[in-house]
Amino acid sequence: MYFTTNLHFKIEQTPLPGILIITPARFSDHRGFFSESYSTKTLVEHGITAQFVQDNHSLSMTQGTIRGLHFQVPPHTQDKLVRCGRGALFDVAVDIRKGSPTYGRWFGVELSFENGKQLLVPAGFAHGFVTRAPETEIIYKCSDYYAQETEGAVAWDDPQVGIDWGLGDITPVLSDKDANAPSLADLNSPFTFEDV
Repeated sequence: MYFTTNLHFKIEQTPLPGILIITPARFSDHRGFFSESYSTKTLVEHGITAQFVQDNHSLSMTQGTIRGLHFQVPPHTQDKLVRCGRGALFDVAVDIRKGSPTYGRWFGVELSFENGKQLLVPAGFAHGFVTRAPETEIIYKCSDYYAQETEGAVAWDDPQVGIDWGLGDITPVLSDKDANAPSLADLNSPFTFEDV
């Protein structure tokens, strides 16, 4: 893993090419802090050209809430830039690009209000998270609008993927849709490594 930095952002590569950890700088004083949480100009300077058109904000009341693993298929694929507004969550991306050398592999990072980290999840990856604290808020930008007819999902507990959610003895809180999502083996992914 390596990173680049400037006055306002630290950008770290991860073991999954395309998945980036972006940490905006915080400037603190006795009042609190100020942070430039997003800058198209700065990201373009680092080769990140996603154009975001929609912001989403969700609240999960219970620790151990899992949402995911979700994606949208063409023609409404989404790049996502995810951060935590309150509390803490473990954010996960899974490579679902056919022909990718990292197909089926996952990467996760803790995003919290305290650490200010963000995760860039490009199209071609399924995305999900688990809350580490009650009343956790997730805020994320999307590069295309929500389109229900293009929604897809992979089972959060698929043994082929093998995500370590760090639940311990906590029983996860799931939607019916997420509890019944198909396995990666049953996914006919519309994404290919060469196209994304």
